[in-house]
Amino acid sequence: MKIYISADIEGIAGISHWDEARKAHATYQEFRAEMTEEVAAACDGAIGAGAKEILIKDAHDTGRNIIAGRLPDCARLIRGWSGHPLAMVQELDESFAALVLIGYHSKAGTQDNPLAHTLTLQIASLRLNGELCSEFRLHSYAAALYGVPVVFISGDKGICAEAPQLIPSIRPVAVSEGRGASTISIAPALAQRLIREGVGAALQGDLSRCRVKLPESFVLEMTYANPIDAYRKAWYPGATQSGPQTVRFESRDYFEVLRAIRFIM
Repeated sequence: MKIYISADIEGIAGISHWDEARKAHATYQEFRAEMTEEVAAACDGAIGAGAKEILIKDAHDTGRNIIAGRLPDCARLIRGWSGHPLAMVQELDESFAALVLIGYHSKAGTQDNPLAHTLTLQIASLRLNGELCSEFRLHSYAAALYGVPVVFISGDKGICAEAPQLIPSIRPVAVSEGRGASTISIAPALAQRLIREGVGAALQGDLSRCRVKLPESFVLEMTYANPIDAYRKAWYPGATQSGPQTVRFESRDYFEVLRAIRFIM
């Protein structure tokens, strides 16, 4: 069994401030370590369920956060950003049995995490087919392009409540919840145990129940905090400026949506 793990940091246990997610700040090292431990726990759960090969995408900021020496022998780690439209699931293809999401967070425009955002802080909101869209939904749809089931997600309470609305059979593990600029988090050791057990259980179930069906067409709307950004990005082929701060792009091909996001963003 071959498993893909995509990992972010804003949805790990304990994190509550942007300083803790940024390399230049002293507190970053603590949360880099916790991100690593939660990924390692997911690997342990996958191996216990029969995984023989694990590919991990370090999907936060620089893409260079996970401490590679903590990973098992069967894991490979993607560090940095290639620029490929698959982004947080770079190199995902039909050969994978399942996608596991670790440390994911609530979308821009919500209050479930003080670090809530979608892709970049330049974007005030990202809508897909009229609905606010999270990084979870963007990359679950990417998995759908290759028929890969999305079986597990850990992160804040908001994203773990959203995930079953798209994938009823997904197994969520919420490790924190937001209260204004604060968070209420479970202990890191407990988070790691629940992730280990949750991933193992998810991979022993009927994976086909976690496949996502793509909509027939897509309307992407990216609203920027700065209208100057919207004017500049609207020159992407096929894009239009639908408001002073919003760029709109339509396609029936979801890969073209992902490609547009790479350049419009």
